[in-house]
Amino acid sequence: MSLSTHVLDAVAGLPATGMTVTLHDDSGTVLATGVTDDDGRIPGFMAELPTGTYTIRFDTGAWFDAHGIDGFYPRIDICFEVTDAARHHHVPVLLSPFAYSTYRGS
Repeated sequence: MSLSTHVLDAVAGLPATGMTVTLHDDSGTVLATGVTDDDGRIPGFMAELPTGTYTIRFDTGAWFDAHGIDGFYPRIDICFEVTDAARHHHVPVLLSPFAYSTYRGS
C-alpha cells in the first residue's frame, strides 16, 4: 500500500533530521527522494508500492558531515521485497557512526 521510514540517531537519542533518502527499484531507477522531517521520518515516502524488490538508500555520509560526525558508513542501502502490495511497509534505521540496525516495521 505505502512506504515510510524513520531514522534515529542512537548516540544523541534524537531523530536524524534532514537526511536524504532515495528509493530505487530493482533496476536501480530512482522512484522517490525525500528528506527526514523534525521527527526523523518520511511518513508518506511512496503512496503505492507494487510487489517487487526495492532498495532504500540513506545518505548517511552527508548527514554525518553536516553534523560534524566522523562516520564509517557513507550510505546505507537496504534491499527489501514487497510481496503484499496491499500492506504498509515501514523501514526504520537506528544509526550510530560505526553501526546501524534495521527491521521490518509496521
